[in-house]
Amino acid sequence: MAYALFNGDRQIGPGLPTEPEVWKHALDDGLISDIPVADEAGGQVLPARYHVKEIKIEEDCAPDPAWKLPREIS
Repeated sequence: MAYALFNGDRQIGPGLPTEPEVWKHALDDGLISDIPVADEAGGQVLPARYHVKEIKIEEDCAPDPAWKLPREIS
């Protein structure tokens, strides 16, 4: 599981393992001026257009050695 920072529907930050790491990276890169904190009601106070959501990371994997392209099948 990974998380990334989004501006609307556009991903603007790298995929990182946890939400706090995403916010820290955004702070370090100057995308936000402060890390969001919980408000008195227990909800998050987020910068207006930014949000963090879970993303799917494509895994690097080797192809099955038995798999062949059509032109390789004899």
